[in-house]
Formats: sequence, C-alpha cells, structure tokens
Amino acid sequence: MPLHVEIVSPERVLYSGEGDMVVARAESGDIAFLPGHAPYIGSLGVAAVRVLLPQDGEQAAAVHGGFVNVSDDRVIVLSDVAELPEQIDVERARAAAARAEEALRRDEGDADAKAALARARVRLQVAGATG
Repeated sequence: MPLHVEIVSPERVLYSGEGDMVVARAESGDIAFLPGHAPYIGSLGVAAVRVLLPQDGEQAAAVHGGFVNVSDDRVIVLSDVAELPEQIDVERARAAAARAEEALRRDEGDADAKAALARARVRLQVAGATG
C-alpha cells in the first residue's frame, strides 16, 4: 500500500497523490519515508523533496524550508515556498545564483548570499538545469 503524499504551500497544493517513497532533507540530514514509517514531525531545510511514484518516475519540488509530518502512511510537506519543476524560471534562478556567488566573493560570510545561493541551486536542480 503506497503512501498518501501532499506537498502544500500557502498558495496551493502542489502535489496530492500516492508515492512509494518520499525523500526530503530534514535539518539533521536526508530522510526517506516508506509505508509503515513511524510517526515523525520535523523541520525541513532548503532542498528538493522527491516523491517516488508507484508507476515509475518521480515528482520533485523545490522546498525552501518548512515542516514534514508523517502519520498513518500520510506524508504532508508544508512549506512557505515550494515550486514544481515547471514553475521554476531557470534564467531567473541562474541570475540569482550568479548574484549570490558574486556577493560571496566579496564577503564569504554573507549569510543572506549563502541562503540565496542554496535556494537558487535547489531550483536549478529540481528544474533539471544543473551542470
């Protein structure tokens, strides 16, 4: 029996459906959820959330923090900002990454630039535009 998975942002439900496994990045590191997983609540980092679909393939979303709740074979990802691959403006993400890299060359301790670079990189990863 697959998991029921929802990826939700304040604007919309990005994904609601079944998944064989969900992979996310919790604050403590990557974590995967399979059917029968123990109840879990945790905060998420800036990373891709991947839902491995029952009929092959996957649904990915760029998630910029938030929370994951797992209970009774339901995985709910709540994020203030989450985007599906088709919603990502690749050129804008590349420009944001370039601006953040330039800011980090001037000041490698710039926390805002580090966060901006992490968000841009996860967007590019989810959009399949890395490399």
